[in-house]
Amino acid sequence: MTGTDRRVVALGRELRDLHDRIRDVLEDARDGLDPSTGASALASDPVTRCRTFCGVLDTHHRREDDTLFPWLLATRPDLADVVERLTQDHRAVATLLADLARACDDEAAPAVLVRHLEGLDAIMESHFRFEERVLVPVLDELSPGRPDDDRPALGPDFWRPSWRG
Repeated sequence: MTGTDRRVVALGRELRDLHDRIRDVLEDARDGLDPSTGASALASDPVTRCRTFCGVLDTHHRREDDTLFPWLLATRPDLADVVERLTQDHRAVATLLADLARACDDEAAPAVLVRHLEGLDAIMESHFRFEERVLVPVLDELSPGRPDDDRPALGPDFWRPSWRG
């Protein structure tokens, strides 16, 4: 197996790892709403944690929409229906994230924020599992970065969860 082949196989694993890091951010947001966690004052601010989760998930989906999906479709136009479904999921999640942001702005009670996070968790988990089931094998078979490849490079920043502030 060449170095490029190893990197290609790693793309599927990196997508799963990125999803796991986003799951960790969601869990951190939930922990911030649970007074029994004993977190520090800043880290235990539920609004900060919820906004961080919103930012991380929104940025991840924007990166997929702007970078991963066009990259995939350049090579695998047969994935158009899958990409459309994932894009629709992203729009639905964006609506739920906006609802959570409004709840934060309105200084909603922790129980209300938890309900928002639980709803997002259910949708996000379903979305991530579908994406992993369908895209990981595709990512594992593709070879990005070949000299004759005119698809945009995903770049290392694609694989880091970050918050647009």
